[in-house]
Amino acid sequence: MYFSELFKYCPVCGSKQFLPNNEKSLKCADCGFVLYVNPSSAVAAFVMNQAPELLVCRRAKEPAIGTLDLPGGFVDANETAEMAVAREIKEELGAETVAVKYLFSLPNEYLYSGLTIPTLDMFYECSIADYENIVAADDVAECFYVPLADLNPEEFGLRSIKNAVELFRNSFVVK
Repeated sequence: MYFSELFKYCPVCGSKQFLPNNEKSLKCADCGFVLYVNPSSAVAAFVMNQAPELLVCRRAKEPAIGTLDLPGGFVDANETAEMAVAREIKEELGAETVAVKYLFSLPNEYLYSGLTIPTLDMFYECSIADYENIVAADDVAECFYVPLADLNPEEFGLRSIKNAVELFRNSFVVK
């Protein structure tokens, strides 16, 4: 179910006349309230060691449990995307981020509790203080380094992550 399909009643006046307004909003025919279904912000990190190898994680939770992923997650309220990627690295790997560089963004859909939520996934290249003593935590089952030549985007479970890994890997092949 898409997020926009969840609302059957206007959240302002309770009217049943809460109808599609266009492809990205619902509008109440009684009070005029318009609800836009904009994407949630998410971040993911490309962390490379000196080898160079990419740090990847194995998902411990749905969606896509057991598949590969990058460290990352949703941006919290009152947090910049850069703050979010550093926080996620700390939560998922126990590592301190020392540098963050924006790379690109991709649209995505994220299945959560039976709802399909639109997201805008922002990708960063990050450096961490200690590349050896990372520890899988939070929603990460394990984390390890993979040589760039061995990266297979099909092993990553989320669509935007697959596409991002492909773009990232290809940027190194071209150089």
